[in-house]
Amino acid sequence: MRARLRAEMTDEIKAIARRHLATEGANLSLRAVARDLGVVSSAIYRYFPSRDELLTALIIDAYDALGGAVEAAEGAVDRADLTGRFLAVCHAVRDWALANPHEYALIYGSPVPGYAAPTGTVTSALRSVTVLGGIIEDASVAGVLRDDAQLPADAAEDVARVGSIVAPSAPLGPLSRALGSWLQLFGFVSFELFGQFRNAVDVPGPLFAQQMRAQAAYIGLPTA
Repeated sequence: MRARLRAEMTDEIKAIARRHLATEGANLSLRAVARDLGVVSSAIYRYFPSRDELLTALIIDAYDALGGAVEAAEGAVDRADLTGRFLAVCHAVRDWALANPHEYALIYGSPVPGYAAPTGTVTSALRSVTVLGGIIEDASVAGVLRDDAQLPADAAEDVARVGSIVAPSAPLGPLSRALGSWLQLFGFVSFELFGQFRNAVDVPGPLFAQQMRAQAAYIGLPTA
């Protein structure tokens, strides 16, 4: 009973904190959360000893929610349809971001002043990119990727480091292009979400779909 009550209280604190993200961004105040919860601030500290610990919990939840959405969307596509799987990932990222703009901003927006995410967030943060890595790995094993990139030594080292985690069998050229496409995906979503398309792109959806298909081709995934 005690564990269940603690879990319920923790969830309620985080739910209120998410509402504060919508109005105050990541400038969370434990006192303000306690006020909305109807308890004294010292009660909050029994669950989250600091603002940073509450932020970390929200960040992990956001990464896990995004990762779960990406995994579900990509998992629903036939394993042999490499391009379809990639596009499912792209659309899942955009759909989740548009449905959860403040949580997206927390994990992919401006850094929170004075906050440094602990290593405990890494596993959750990797969930989405691991799905992408699985697609690249499968494409590499299937022999559909071309390895025609000549990377500078320092760039090759970084790409290889990432590849060793998400797609260890993939050659560096396709891996490099996949990383570039990942940046394009989040760049597009961030531009849309943060208003950078205003007075330029009225209906981003069709452009997004076209751009992501172009990225699939850029990586070297089958286009037919």
